[in-house]
Amino acid sequence: MNDRKLRWGILGAARVNERLMPAIVEASNAELVAIASRRPGAAAETLAKYAPQQQGVRTYDDLDALIDDAEVEAVYLPLANHEHAAWTLRAIQRGKHVLCEKPMALAVSDIEAIEAAARQHKVTVMEGFMYRFHPQHARVLELIRSGTIGEIRSVRSSYSFMMRPARMYRLAENVERGGGAMWDIGCYAIHSARMFFDQPPVAVTAIAKYVESGADIATSGIIDFGEGKYAHFDFSFERARRSEYEVIGTKGGLKCHTVWQLPGDVPVISWWTEDGCQCEERLPAANHFRLEIEHFSECALTGKAPQLSLEDAKTNCRTIVAALQSAAHGRTEKLI
Repeated sequence: MNDRKLRWGILGAARVNERLMPAIVEASNAELVAIASRRPGAAAETLAKYAPQQQGVRTYDDLDALIDDAEVEAVYLPLANHEHAAWTLRAIQRGKHVLCEKPMALAVSDIEAIEAAARQHKVTVMEGFMYRFHPQHARVLELIRSGTIGEIRSVRSSYSFMMRPARMYRLAENVERGGGAMWDIGCYAIHSARMFFDQPPVAVTAIAKYVESGADIATSGIIDFGEGKYAHFDFSFERARRSEYEVIGTKGGLKCHTVWQLPGDVPVISWWTEDGCQCEERLPAANHFRLEIEHFSECALTGKAPQLSLEDAKTNCRTIVAALQSAAHGRTEKLI
């Protein structure tokens, strides 16, 4: 049995460390060795707040110092959205594996550059959609593959929460700089909707509400997958909390009631069929952040391909950019 642990560094003192840092500490095949932030003292403060029991973790007030640290093998990168691509490339060029928080980049060309660099430096790179590692989605896909609800015709994905004053920084930049709801929670809406279609999107139509900065605060739209198959998405920073998807087939439908699971939550999925079957399943609680870290660590240590490929990242980015263009110009954007 291989008990080797991947040595992790965290590049940024972002709020997501509340979930991510304990996940690295708890993962069976990972070890936290460093954290860096450009804000003086922020790295040490974040470590003390979210992993106070950890001894010997180095803290840096300089990001380059962390990616130059020879002991760091893998980097988790939760910087501002518009910085993801550049810092992912810098870390790759230092020979680090990179788990980049979504969105990996704001342009497909940047992901292509990341893909080429990862190949050249022989490192593992993945976009950080933690939700996909929760077992409830494997159960959903199992039900679909069993034919229970027939052939998939439509998906509805809905993500929202009321923006609190402490989170207003998410609206400070315009959409071109990665600000707004699309790059923050819309990523999930589009990514989770795409999970149920074998073919790539062919077109997207969207409408949005913007704030003064040029960031979208609410967006809705439809992704066309061809052959009469559609995904309807909506997300907002000014609606009550929601993270769910519903899948409708030719024989019935199913729903994942909460995608953003907390470690102690009991996941609920429900499904029905045209012949009158109604079922609700309660699944074991799971920590999708820890499962994501364990999966990525296994891939980096063994050379196994990550569950979320860079091709998947490119398709998601391409769809997001098209949706933003559609909302900005009031027209349907074709993808192929």
